Amino acid sequence: MKDFAKLFADLDETNKTNEKIRILKAYFMYVPDADKINTLALFTGRKPKRQINSTLVKTWAMELSKIPVWLFEESYQVVGDLGETIALLLPEPEGSQDKSLTEWIAEINNLASLKEEERKLWLVSSWAVMDRQERFVFNKILTGSFRVGVSQSLIVKALADISGLDASVLTHRIMGNWDPLHFSFHDLMQEQDASDDISRPYPFCLAYPIQETSTQVKSAEEMELALGNPEAWQAEWKWDGIRAQAIYRDKEIFIWSRGEDLVTDKFPELHRFMMDLPDGTVLDGEAICFSGECPLPFNVLQTRIGRKNLTKKILTESPMAFIAYDCLEYQGDDIRSMPLKYRRSILEKLHAESPHQDIFRLSAIVGFSNWKDLYALRLQSRENVAEGFMLKRIESVYQTGRKRGDWWKWKVDPLSVDAVMIYAQKGHGRRADLYSDYTFAVWDGDKLVPFAKAYSGLTDKEMSQVDQYVKRNTLEKFGPVRTVKPGLVFEIGFEGINQSSRHKSGVSLRFPRILRWRHDKKIEDADHIEVLRALLG
Repeated sequence: MKDFAKLFADLDETNKTNEKIRILKAYFMYVPDADKINTLALFTGRKPKRQINSTLVKTWAMELSKIPVWLFEESYQVVGDLGETIALLLPEPEGSQDKSLTEWIAEINNLASLKEEERKLWLVSSWAVMDRQERFVFNKILTGSFRVGVSQSLIVKALADISGLDASVLTHRIMGNWDPLHFSFHDLMQEQDASDDISRPYPFCLAYPIQETSTQVKSAEEMELALGNPEAWQAEWKWDGIRAQAIYRDKEIFIWSRGEDLVTDKFPELHRFMMDLPDGTVLDGEAICFSGECPLPFNVLQTRIGRKNLTKKILTESPMAFIAYDCLEYQGDDIRSMPLKYRRSILEKLHAESPHQDIFRLSAIVGFSNWKDLYALRLQSRENVAEGFMLKRIESVYQTGRKRGDWWKWKVDPLSVDAVMIYAQKGHGRRADLYSDYTFAVWDGDKLVPFAKAYSGLTDKEMSQVDQYVKRNTLEKFGPVRTVKPGLVFEIGFEGINQSSRHKSGVSLRFPRILRWRHDKKIEDADHIEVLRALLG
């Protein structure tokens, strides 16, 4: 645990990519294999199951620290992180420990068999032999809130440098439904593909955004300069659903989301078409609600997400379809290295032979002869319940992750309104000391009505300025939330809007974010609720 806690601290102290890779390589070359695979699991979101709820952890920490609830809560609001707050407030350690990360995770897993009082004794004795940094990291693991500011690609790069294996091979091996109890570091590193896991998906190929506001592309004419001959490109609508891989191997089906969640049971309507695919088929596409010939807005899909039980009513009101973009595996062969035009021909063949074309839908190729025509078509995206276009080079292979050059997403400009900040809350991680999470409102008559929360879009300098404003203009405190004197106006961008009975404003937004700080506007100039309602159509 000492080594892992130091790794966490060292990574947190630098924002330089090469330095992070150096730190990771030094760690992986030093610690035992069991710690390596447990580290990889933690860094890729595979946390131990939480065995003690956060309320008990907090209560026991207050008892041990001998501080009242109000002081703990005030400390928590200042620090912004429960695990770090506890680590700072606990008394000095009574000893030290030399257990490995693997041993500590095993003890956490074994808590399931202990009674509450036994868990308390274990936790108190564990804290007693850890220093502050060890407690901090330990608390994060224990409470299920462990996160680290290192991308998966950096971890893979470090492991690839150490092992000599190709980064794409390692990326594929750490996808899917594995855990460190049943998948060893040796399995990960051996030369032959270690996996006999038929459920394992491929790493997703991701697209770079084309933004008209950038120096790269400002007009249809500049598309020609940036991307060249339009005949070398394939255009498809960019749908607003859940990116997913549909896998059929050894007569079993698996559906994986891009976030590496196994969602097979969430979409039972898709099972019929998958069972009729040739064995050894993997499709990349979008799981999306569909009615007749029209995709439904994302908020319809949201009614299904997170539900344990899919009632007949939900299945009827939000029927699913799968819009296939690509074929990654055919008859058991990995065809990602073949050009897109070949993979597309396989996909079209599979679709033509399917008796379930109402569910198994083919992502249509949008015809265009020049970039000017496509530029004009793009303006019709929202009318087609799409976000814009995907542009793919016809000769492109299916790459791992986000690689510049062959796949681009060309989204329509966001919808936007000018709004007033009325609430603020401190952020997390490096923003834990700043008020960086905001709630925005528009006018409804002479009252400001909250309609959206956002925390991205400001520079560090702007965020610091807003933080100072919040601290000087706080009107009330509600736990971590501060009511702020209305005074700042921001342009809020969003991808879509829907009616909502859960919000005071009556609307909910899709992907709200801050586009810019409107220094030129007074709060009286902010938009009215009628502007949002008009966008509902």
